[in-house]
Amino acid sequence: MLFSADDWAAIRLTLQLAGATTAILLLLGTPLAWWLARSRSIAASVVGVLATLPLVLPPTVIGFYLLVLLGAHGPLGQLTKALGWGLLPFSFSGLLLASVLYSLPFAVQPLQQAFKAIGPRPLEVAATLRASPLDTFFSVVLPLAQPGLITAAVMSFAHTVGEFGVVLMIGGNIPGRTRVVSVQIFDHVEALEYQQAHWLAGSMLAFSFTVLLALHLLNRNRT
Repeated sequence: MLFSADDWAAIRLTLQLAGATTAILLLLGTPLAWWLARSRSIAASVVGVLATLPLVLPPTVIGFYLLVLLGAHGPLGQLTKALGWGLLPFSFSGLLLASVLYSLPFAVQPLQQAFKAIGPRPLEVAATLRASPLDTFFSVVLPLAQPGLITAAVMSFAHTVGEFGVVLMIGGNIPGRTRVVSVQIFDHVEALEYQQAHWLAGSMLAFSFTVLLALHLLNRNRT
């Protein structure tokens, strides 16, 4: 048997986390990227830098500050307790929030570049046809930005699958609740179970290579 029951549980949880993270990032990242691509304000520059920070910050730094903010004495932790949601650290909801923040640039940047590449001409044509801004966005902008949407979805999903530092800091290592594949590999290595670690790590390597190759071929065919 290649994978144990704990391995399969970690794989299922990882796929659930990656799927939910990707869906949220597409919903929130698309309007954010559109605003960043169109705005020239100082506020947009500041928000753009904040959205890019996870690319350069160590995952443990993000995880640490999330623990501080979401903990029992943190402002967000006190808010979630007051709302009856409990504390988010060491829960799937906490994992999801951390994953969304950590993978944010992998969704926003491809979308932002796709929106910038459209240029003003299609929008001007839509305006001459008396299309509303909302209709223009859904009928003109999103179809033209489809390659960026696909790239954002694929990269967000793949990046979430490979997370380690952030999910370990905010989620810990609770079987069936917060133990994802990367943490499961770490557990196998700590227990000197190298064969099981090889199977999981090799599967992640094959997955990452396949995703990047498919994305490369897709982008090449579109040019």
